[in-house]
Amino acid sequence: MAFRLLGSSFPSLNTTGSFVTKASLDKSEKLSKEYNLKTPLKHKSRGIFERGSTIKTCEKHDEKKYLMNVTQSSHEAEPHSKTIFNSIIHALDAFRKFSRFYSFIALIVGSFSSSLLAVNNLSELSPTFFNGYLQYIAAHFFMHMYIVGVNQLADLEIDKINKPYLPLASGNYSFRNGVIIVTSFLLTSFGVGWIIGSKPLLWALFGSFFLMSAYSINLPLLRWKKSTILTVMGNTLSMVISFNLGPFFHMKSVLKKAAIFPRSLVFATAVMGLFYGIITLAKDIPDIEGDKMAGLRTLSVRLGPKKVFWFCVFLLEMAYGVAIMIGASSPFLWSKIFVVLSHAIMALFVWYRATLVDLSSKDSLQAFYMFLFKLLYAENILMLFVR
Repeated sequence: MAFRLLGSSFPSLNTTGSFVTKASLDKSEKLSKEYNLKTPLKHKSRGIFERGSTIKTCEKHDEKKYLMNVTQSSHEAEPHSKTIFNSIIHALDAFRKFSRFYSFIALIVGSFSSSLLAVNNLSELSPTFFNGYLQYIAAHFFMHMYIVGVNQLADLEIDKINKPYLPLASGNYSFRNGVIIVTSFLLTSFGVGWIIGSKPLLWALFGSFFLMSAYSINLPLLRWKKSTILTVMGNTLSMVISFNLGPFFHMKSVLKKAAIFPRSLVFATAVMGLFYGIITLAKDIPDIEGDKMAGLRTLSVRLGPKKVFWFCVFLLEMAYGVAIMIGASSPFLWSKIFVVLSHAIMALFVWYRATLVDLSSKDSLQAFYMFLFKLLYAENILMLFVR
């Protein structure tokens, strides 16, 4: 009984859990309070700051990961945009090489000068005049593209040696695509001419088409490129028609004026015809290697580049001599002085430039050929002062 009364102050030990007395709980609580009072604030808050720093570290990690993903995406997009840009540049450059724009610039300058010869006074430089000129240029742009294109198609194997940078020779344009492009330009040219309805324009287009097709296409009675005489004749006539006679008579038709031959047009036909023939001969000088392999007996192949080069220089000086004589016979003093003096200076400059040419260098000969086009641009302007 006494044992039972004494035992009532202790918990029973017949359960699976373990229990402590109230005194022991009070003692533990007291020790915990003393510990909390003795523990510094910074130690108590360490856990909070550590948890906060962990959250901040995770946020920084996520932000860094996001920036890395954005940067990677921008780097992936940048090469793609560069590829598109480079493709556009490459396509434009190939079209530039295909188009031979230096020849078209000569057409622009020559046709504009010849169109001005059809004008008698400044009052005729009206919107009608400029509209008619743009019509002529639009139709002949497509014809020009046909001419340079069909020549590249016909000379494909030759150009692989002489001009490997051209798009057809280099493989940038396939032969099939070249045929489609050239045919499209031809049809567009005649279509524009038909819509405009100018007979001089249509005749000029047809003349250029026939002469330059006969020069390039390898068919019976064609491929005039095999003959030096036919080559010079075909190219010279084509350029006289499209550069001088065609725009002059087209503008007369646009302005509804009677077609007469002024002195300046005679000068343009005579002197510029010599220029066109010289350019035709000089064109074959840098192309001797490919022409030999193709079996073309051009004047440069038969006589050699040196003789043909100095023959072209002689003809060029003779053309300037003719221009000086025509200028000296002008009844207008200002025209006489300007035409004679300007052509004398040009003749001296051509001779000086010819002495600098390295006849053993293809690049030097090609540079002189391009120099002839600059002379052609200048001569088309000078002929406006012939009276």
